Amino acid sequence: MKNALVKTDFNFPNQKGVYHGKVRDVYNIDDELLVMVASDRISAFDVILPEGIPYKGQVLNQIASKFLDATADIVPNWKVATPDPMVTVGVRCEPFKVEMVIRGYLTGSAWRAYKAGERTLCGIELPEGMIENQKFPTPIITPTTKADAGHDENISKEEIIAQGIVSKEDYEQLEKYTQALFRRGTEIAAEKGLILVDTKYEFGKKDGKIILIDEIHTPDSSRYFYAEGYEERLARGEEQRQLSKEFVRQWLIQNGFQGKEGQQVPEMTEAYCNSVADRYIELYEHIVGEKFVKADTGNLAARIEKNVTDFLNSRK
Repeated sequence: MKNALVKTDFNFPNQKGVYHGKVRDVYNIDDELLVMVASDRISAFDVILPEGIPYKGQVLNQIASKFLDATADIVPNWKVATPDPMVTVGVRCEPFKVEMVIRGYLTGSAWRAYKAGERTLCGIELPEGMIENQKFPTPIITPTTKADAGHDENISKEEIIAQGIVSKEDYEQLEKYTQALFRRGTEIAAEKGLILVDTKYEFGKKDGKIILIDEIHTPDSSRYFYAEGYEERLARGEEQRQLSKEFVRQWLIQNGFQGKEGQQVPEMTEAYCNSVADRYIELYEHIVGEKFVKADTGNLAARIEKNVTDFLNSRK
C-alpha cells in the first residue's frame, strides 16, 4: 500500500503538548499557535478504522485551507499558514463546546431518524411527507455537543443556551456565521456542478472575538451531491451520486458494521483503501477545480517535521 500517515509523534520547537484526535493531531506551540496535522486516518461511526487512506490528509488540509481563504471576508479564521501539504498552523483559541451542523437536504443520519418516525431534530419540527435527499424549504441548523471522546450528541439551541454551553448572544452570532458560510459554500459548489448538502463548522474565541477554526467544506465534514441528475434521481427514488465520506459509511453498513458493540470492522484491503483515496482526490478536483498534485510520500513524518520546524523557526 502507498504510504499513509496514521500516527504522529513530533517534538516541534516550543511545543507544550499534543492532542491526538480521531483524524487530526494538534500540537500546542507555546500556548499561542496550533500545528494541526491532517493524518491519513479515517473514522466512521466515531470509530477510527484500522487502515489509513493515502493522500487523504493532504486532500482535507488543502481543501480546508482554500475554503478558509475563500470565506475570510465572512468571519475571521484561525489559519496563519500551511507550511506542509498536510499541515495548517493557526492561532490557538478557546473552542466552543458545540459543532454547528447545517443541513440543506434530508439525508444521512437525519434521514435515518426521519425514516424511523422522528419529526423533531434538535428542536426543529420537520415537515411530513418528505423523501430521502429532498431539499429543505430553508437550511436547518442541527447542532451537536462536542464530545472529547465517543459520540457527539444532538442538542437544541434552547438547551445549549439554557445549560450555559454558549451564551445567547454568542450562539445567535454562530448561527449567522453558519448560515453565511453555508451560502458561500453552496455558491462555490454550484459553480463546480455540485450541491453542498450539509456540513459542520467549529468556532472558538480569542480576545473576545469569534473565530472559525478547524476544517471547512471537506469530504470529512461535508456532503456533496452532483447537481446533474439530482432531480431525476430524486423523482425515481434512486440514490444520489455523491462525493462525501457517506460512501464509506454505506460500505461499512453493508458489511455489518455501524460502530456497535461486538461488531467487527470489515477487512480494508489495499484495493479498497486506494479506491477510497481515489474518491477523495476526485472530490478535491471537483470542488477546488484544480488538478490534485500528489506530494512526495517517501518519508511523510520527516517531511512534515522539517517543514513545520523551518516555519516555526522563521517566526522567531
